[in-house]
Amino acid sequence: MNPTRVMVVDDHPMWREGVARDLTEAGFLVVATSGEGRQAVRVAAAARPDVVVLDLQLPDISGVEVILGLRAALPDVRVLMLSASGEQQSVLDAVKAGATGYLVKSTAPAEFLDAVRRTAAGEAVFTPGLAGLVLGEYRRLAARPGQPTDPAGGAQSAAPRLTERETEVLRQVARGLSYKQIAQRLGLSHRTVQNHVQNTLGKLQLHNRVELTRYAIERGLDD
Repeated sequence: MNPTRVMVVDDHPMWREGVARDLTEAGFLVVATSGEGRQAVRVAAAARPDVVVLDLQLPDISGVEVILGLRAALPDVRVLMLSASGEQQSVLDAVKAGATGYLVKSTAPAEFLDAVRRTAAGEAVFTPGLAGLVLGEYRRLAARPGQPTDPAGGAQSAAPRLTERETEVLRQVARGLSYKQIAQRLGLSHRTVQNHVQNTLGKLQLHNRVELTRYAIERGLDD
């Protein structure tokens, strides 16, 4: 199995190099590093990372702009924010732009490395407390009157048909459970849960678990 390809984007050289070193020692393949947002988008298009570890504050453009640029260049890339800021608006702006997860820089190294692995596997990973914030925001948006919207903000067309098992897995995703927790609750393997989530993403034409969570909440599957 090929190692997960990771790119590190942070404007502090010592921090950037330290994160890249930790990733390499843990068996990841660091394909690029960058200290600026515009450069990061250009380099990522050539380096084709699976996961981008991205700081929110960069000297030229914001992390949110970088996320949008990365997603335009590499629609399947997963972005894990690693930021000093844990402020509510910063987190929500990053997730709405397409970030898969969000960690604060005080996260322990072992937890960070595990988060990169989980991000590569398609999980939405957040520093404790932030996942509830994101779910709460999605519930607030879902409670607004009017027709449910897709991740791009347009009217949602008739929902594709999901299997009974896919719907049950989606219900657990909407409750904020990890793949491991879902597997334990439903008596499935971790790989089977992953496969159900990936199949559901494909059917619904969504990009990541964060978008999937919002979809499920808008349809009341988090009850």
